[in-house]
Amino acid sequence: MTTKKKPKVYVTRKLPDAVETRMRELFDAELNIDDVPRTQAELAEAVRTVDVLVPTVTDRIDAALIEEAGPQMKLIASFSNGTDHIDVEAAARRGITVTNTPNVLTEDTADMTMALILAVPRRLAEGARVLTDKPGEWAGWSPTWMLGRRIHGKRIGIVGMGRIGTAVARRAKAFGLSIHYHNRKRVSATTEDELEATYWDSLDQMLARVDIVSVNCPSTPATFHLISARRLALLQPTSYIVNTSRGDVIDETALIKILREGKIAGAGLDVFENEPAVNPKLVKLANEGKVVLLPHMSSATLESRIDMGDKVIINIRTFIDGHRPPNRVLPFR
Repeated sequence: MTTKKKPKVYVTRKLPDAVETRMRELFDAELNIDDVPRTQAELAEAVRTVDVLVPTVTDRIDAALIEEAGPQMKLIASFSNGTDHIDVEAAARRGITVTNTPNVLTEDTADMTMALILAVPRRLAEGARVLTDKPGEWAGWSPTWMLGRRIHGKRIGIVGMGRIGTAVARRAKAFGLSIHYHNRKRVSATTEDELEATYWDSLDQMLARVDIVSVNCPSTPATFHLISARRLALLQPTSYIVNTSRGDVIDETALIKILREGKIAGAGLDVFENEPAVNPKLVKLANEGKVVLLPHMSSATLESRIDMGDKVIINIRTFIDGHRPPNRVLPFR
């Protein structure tokens, strides 16, 4: 790849104007102004001629697509924290570097996780609909109306104590929750002491003992349906589960069944197993007040999207200058 001319960069989705403007200044960038998701055929056509592909989590960059890439394409600079939409091993076999945008979404995702932790037990979505769906019918305050459940003093079990899980724990502790967590490895003693956190090497044992479960682990082959039907059955009837990680970490069919049977108290979901499709049974449960559903918006702040774009630009510029990009993703070993 030469630095004498601007590299040809293909951006698959609409990005914030500030990011797109900077990309056009630095690169020969083809943008997606209409934000219509590209088909696999359109992506295949692009990778045959571009130097850099900038996909997002909605794009499927699988081995078949990577095989279509021309010899000039040496970088996939993903506008995402996760890379489960990219076959990183297939890219490595073709000599294509993959980068992502880590450490940008932590605080925003943790904020939204905490919002769902509050929204589900306190019935916030139900309360809001009372005033909007049937205006004028609210009879006023009543001692026993719209009773939810207190979260202060309850136990939260965090599945995945990485950056986001730790940020959730800090917020939860401030709300008076007792912190429990399951992770591949224990966090540092300093972090455990700060959070007064209890580590469980057995996920099963932790799930059976907490009041709120927050799923914050990445999507990998090892975490597919990590929260299975068997593990959902371990939860207490008064417990809640919140997921802001990836939809396929939870067995969605099993979750729907256990919610319909009233074997757990509720759920808050920002991600779904077959996005962008949302199971109609989940929508029905939401209308019944048993679930709060959000359209994958935990990281959706202008600040985070601009920060992500800045990382993409830095990764591209570093790579074309002949250096190792700071956010290179290595294939699984």
